[in-house]
Amino acid sequence: MSTDEPLRISVDGEEFAVSQPDDSPGTYHFTWLTGPDPAYGFMSASHPPTQATRPDLEEAARDFLAQVDPTTGYIE
Repeated sequence: MSTDEPLRISVDGEEFAVSQPDDSPGTYHFTWLTGPDPAYGFMSASHPPTQATRPDLEEAARDFLAQVDPTTGYIE
């Protein structure tokens, strides 16, 4: 994954931009592009740091979406 431009992924009809900070291997920042707030998202990290595959990133996004309250669009 390029650290210059976020990777866009689609999961269950929702869009995410995923970025990986240069100084934090194994850490990924997900911005929920189709969510209620354009700045809302989550972070995923592995220990020890490992490079996530696209299926790994999709699973992390799916796990996040499973926690979201469908009424509010946020984790309550």
